[in-house]
Amino acid sequence: MSDDRKAHLDTRAVLLLLGCCALWGLGQVATKTSLTEIPPLTQAALRSAGAAILLLAWMRWRGLPLALGDGTLRAGLLAGLLFAAEFACIFIGLQYTSASRMSVFIYLAPFVVALGMPLVARGAGGETLRGLQAVGLVAAFGGVVWAFAEGFVRPAAGPRQWLGDALGIAGAVLWASTTLVLRATALARVVPEKALLCQLVVSALALGIAAPLAGETWPVRLTAVSLWPLAFQTVVITFASYLVWFWLVRHYPATRISAFTLLTPLFGLLAGVVLLGEPLTLRLLVALAAVCVGIALVNRPVPSRGGRAGR
Repeated sequence: MSDDRKAHLDTRAVLLLLGCCALWGLGQVATKTSLTEIPPLTQAALRSAGAAILLLAWMRWRGLPLALGDGTLRAGLLAGLLFAAEFACIFIGLQYTSASRMSVFIYLAPFVVALGMPLVARGAGGETLRGLQAVGLVAAFGGVVWAFAEGFVRPAAGPRQWLGDALGIAGAVLWASTTLVLRATALARVVPEKALLCQLVVSALALGIAAPLAGETWPVRLTAVSLWPLAFQTVVITFASYLVWFWLVRHYPATRISAFTLLTPLFGLLAGVVLLGEPLTLRLLVALAAVCVGIALVNRPVPSRGGRAGR
């Protein structure tokens, strides 16, 4: 650990965390806006490729290791393919459902991680769900099921809203799977930038190959309507905000900063409603509340047998 690691969140950390959550919430809106001109898989490939170039330049400037001779090649390929599949689901799903709904569904990922972590963190008792943590998992799942049912009985985003919602849930499972791979493989021992670079490079190649196979063609017309949101996703979200997040993880308690991810689906919901005029339904609000409460309970410290809070 570095000597400047802090035990509590200061004003700078809080402001950076709020900024990251707001940016991530805007990500779905930016993607949906660009879909008017750039097909989903092509858009996801361009985003990964652009961010990979920026990250590579950053790593070279910082002198961070790039070689794959440390046993990370296979893990990097797997994480990259999962990363590609995740964003394929999200970007395609946004064609059928709203950005606000997508923001809620993809935040099922922390619960899938909570279920899978005991399998990859053997012997780590703190990784097993207990008591109120399990209640939080059930509450979040129930809220999402309640919102998902709306796609069948009252689809505000169109008749195939259920498909977009399902792809959002699939994206959450893939996101969680990527997290578990990063934890359980050699990628856990490298600098975070290198793990992210593996995901970006592999996903750019995989998505770039998948786009024409899926029948996508290069956009006939590109305007600021799609280019600015794509640039925002690439530079601000995928490159800059992720680097800020890694810096925060290195310098502040992970359990404290992870609680702020509760705000991301809230920002996403508000952005979809305000910027895209998407409908705000009771079912979606219930799902959002359930996800937020669930994440809070899952991340709640578990008392140890000695009475002190466990990690």
